[in-house]
Amino acid sequence: MTYRKIKLARMNPELVANQIGDFIVGKTLQWGKSGGILGLSGGVDSTTVSALAKRAFDKHNKINPSNKLEIVGYLLPSKTNSSEDEKDGRNVAEKLGIRYESISIEPLVEAYSKIDLSTVNSKFHKGNLMSELRALVLHRKSALENKIIFGTGNRDEDYGVGYYTLWGDGAVMISPIGNLPKRLVREMARYLGFSDLADRIPTAGLEPGQTDFKDLGYQYEFVELLSEARLQRFTEEEIVKHPQVLEMANYNLKSYYDKFGINKFNLTNEMIGDFFYRNKGAQIKGKLIQPEIAPVTLFYDGGLK
Repeated sequence: MTYRKIKLARMNPELVANQIGDFIVGKTLQWGKSGGILGLSGGVDSTTVSALAKRAFDKHNKINPSNKLEIVGYLLPSKTNSSEDEKDGRNVAEKLGIRYESISIEPLVEAYSKIDLSTVNSKFHKGNLMSELRALVLHRKSALENKIIFGTGNRDEDYGVGYYTLWGDGAVMISPIGNLPKRLVREMARYLGFSDLADRIPTAGLEPGQTDFKDLGYQYEFVELLSEARLQRFTEEEIVKHPQVLEMANYNLKSYYDKFGINKFNLTNEMIGDFFYRNKGAQIKGKLIQPEIAPVTLFYDGGLK
């Protein structure tokens, strides 16, 4: 049987960087703000958004010195973060030359434990609580400084599987990289001079030893492939039998066992079904929080989007 190929997007990094930068500046001015803030984790997503915003604001400030815009990074560590996370975040801020501040959320977690110990004693619920507390800090700083909160979620995380805390890292005002899959975010990071962080292992830093791959059971390249299949109007019946999907699913099954010594899923159909389930949840979450996403031009073999 011949299968129609699932196409993956390509981009012109300079074109997309300019498109996202124009979007960031345009929204900041439209809202009458003095710039933007974001949680700076040292990961590839927040690093890329920071670099895109700094580049865009520098360009704007050169032309409009009387109305300068500023990007500020907030490092929001807790006990679950490794020291390397904060170090990477500081290095990114210093390399970009942006103002930054480190605020531990641990006192907030401890204070919350005095009124709701059951939540703090659950790894899952404590992780979401910490994401919400980080959002609380960012929203107060946003109001204090009259700045927009920039989201740092990419297309795979936010719109593929909804892998974020609804009123935590999802509670943002604009989504600069929401139309870029993780693969293209990494490509953009390299283009902007952050090759050292481009392949950093994705983690939310909400639980000790947590990684996105460990939680999900598959990598973001798998999410991108299935998301593209849906965008390209493949049916679920076609997707579960598609050789590209099955090859990548089997690779993820083996990689997970090799890395963690256990199986998250026993069959490829279980893994694909988990994506379908999470994707439906992502659509529901997306209707509750709808930050405007930067429009970008992506190229596919035979055309563009």
